[in-house]
Amino acid sequence: MADFITNLWEAVFTPGPTPTLLLATNITFAALQLVLAGLLAATYSIHFFILSTLCGGLWWAINWFAYELQQAQQKEAEAERIRKSRSGGSTPKKSSSQPGDMADDEATETEVETAAGVKVNVPHAELDFNPTQEDEQIRSKILNDFKSGTASTTSASTTGLQRPEGESRQRNATTDLSASSTDFGTDSEWIKVDEE
Repeated sequence: MADFITNLWEAVFTPGPTPTLLLATNITFAALQLVLAGLLAATYSIHFFILSTLCGGLWWAINWFAYELQQAQQKEAEAERIRKSRSGGSTPKKSSSQPGDMADDEATETEVETAAGVKVNVPHAELDFNPTQEDEQIRSKILNDFKSGTASTTSASTTGLQRPEGESRQRNATTDLSASSTDFGTDSEWIKVDEE
């Protein structure tokens, strides 16, 4: 029993669902279900039935989450094993200061799709884009349009985003300012209240 308590204490500080922690969780939920069942039998209160249902749902959810986490860890271990076998046993070291910032080890490969739709993995490829004369003409036309302030296909006036000439935007301000200031009071009125 002392060994179980020691393992349980260590399991609390170990990441992931450890078998000791799952066993303690299941024992605790089973005891809670027995207490709720006893209280339900003694009082015939619907509250204990509802609490028992909630407890059962939480118990199931915790076990489901632990199972899914275990499956994800197994898949990650399998993926790591495959990466090691592909790279000949050596994997790039991740920086300890930035865990999770690096992408997969396979990010150094570039996938290229040919004209026929066949995908080819090209390791350590740097794809260069050499613009054609048509690309340069389109680029210069777009830059000129932005510099002149007009769009290439539609203008703001035809899309209805700008108001027609002559229309100005006016605010509907209240003309009676005394009514609005007395609703909340002025600073001098608040000072008078503070002095009293």
